Amino acid sequence: MNSDYQRIADAIGYINANIQQQPSLDEIAAAINLSPFHFQRLFSRWAGVTPKKYLQILTVDRAKALLAESKPLLEVSDSVGLSSSSRLHDHFVQLEAVTPGEYKSGGQGISIQYATAPSPFGEIFIAATPRGICKLSFIGQDDINADIADLKRRWPNAELRQNPLDTVEIIDSIFSTTDAITRPLSLHVSGTNFQINVWRALMQIPAGTLNSYSQIAEAVGRPKAARAVGSAIGSNPIAFFIPCHRVLQQSGHIGGYHWGVTRKHAMHAWETARRNPQLAQ
Repeated sequence: MNSDYQRIADAIGYINANIQQQPSLDEIAAAINLSPFHFQRLFSRWAGVTPKKYLQILTVDRAKALLAESKPLLEVSDSVGLSSSSRLHDHFVQLEAVTPGEYKSGGQGISIQYATAPSPFGEIFIAATPRGICKLSFIGQDDINADIADLKRRWPNAELRQNPLDTVEIIDSIFSTTDAITRPLSLHVSGTNFQINVWRALMQIPAGTLNSYSQIAEAVGRPKAARAVGSAIGSNPIAFFIPCHRVLQQSGHIGGYHWGVTRKHAMHAWETARRNPQLAQ
C-alpha cells in the first residue's frame, strides 16, 4: 500500500505542478513511469474515482465552492450527513484532554503503546494510552525516532512500549473500505485550552467538506485570531482524526500542512470522492 501511495503522491505532485494545463491520463502516467492502463487501475482502486474526476476535485474553484457551501461549525449537529459509503462518523471519535494531574506529572504512571502501520496516505506512527490515541503522524523520509522523541516531549514521564498488534487493528478498521467501525475511538491529548477548543472544532468538520481558518476562529469564539488558530492547527498531535487537512485558506488554496502539502491534497480529494459517490460515475 505504501508503494502505491508513493506513486499516487508522485502523480498528485505532477498534477499540482501542471494543473493549468489539465494534463491527460497519458501525460500523468508517463510522468510516474506507468502505462496509462496500469495507472488508471491503480488510481481508481486507491481514490475510488478516475484520475480525470480526481483532477476536478483538486481545482481551486471546487475548493472555493466547498468553502462557500460549508455551514458554520456551530450549526453542525451530531448527524454530520456523511454518505452511507463512509464509515468514519464524527460521533465515533471522542476527544479527551489530559487531566491537570497528568499534565503536571508528565504522564507518570501511564503506559503508552506505539507502533507503525500502513495507511492509504503512507506509513503512520500511532501511539495510545489506556484512554485513547495520543499521537498519530505520517512518517516521512526519516525513521520513527523523531516521532518517539516528540512523544517523550509531550509525555516525558510515561512508560513507552512498542506493541504493534492492538494499534494496527485500529488502523485497519479506520481505512478499510468494507469493515465498519464497531466501537468509539477515543483521543487522549495534551494541550492548552485554546488548542483543545480548536481541535474540537476541527472534529466537527464533516469528511469531504472544508472550512477556512477564519471559520474555525469564529467557531471557537475568537474571530480575529485566525493566525493563532493556524498555530494551534500546526501543533495538532493526531493526524486525520483531528482533521486539520480539512482547513484551507479563504482563497481556496491548500495552504501548508505539517505532513506535506501533497498528502493534504490526497486526503482532501480521497474524502471528497467518498462523500460524493456521483463523482465516480
